[in-house]
Amino acid sequence: MNIIDEKVQALLEMLSLTSDNEADCGDCLQHLAEFAETTLAGKSIPESLRHIDEHLQRCGECREEFQALKFALGEHVTGE
Repeated sequence: MNIIDEKVQALLEMLSLTSDNEADCGDCLQHLAEFAETTLAGKSIPESLRHIDEHLQRCGECREEFQALKFALGEHVTGE
């Protein structure tokens, strides 16, 4: 497989992960605190936040923000 074929394959894989109703980075960041608090509390993700979960699976930058927020909230919750 040459480099062009690999890039086309990667693009097709990314396209297969998209849906008609998905969050962009702005929408994700707007709901990130609620999503982080829900996951830290061990609650299941409500349907209203499913698009945030899906976005975080695809977007490395938002996933980094989520990890940082979760770490900060976790410290606050545990009192460390």
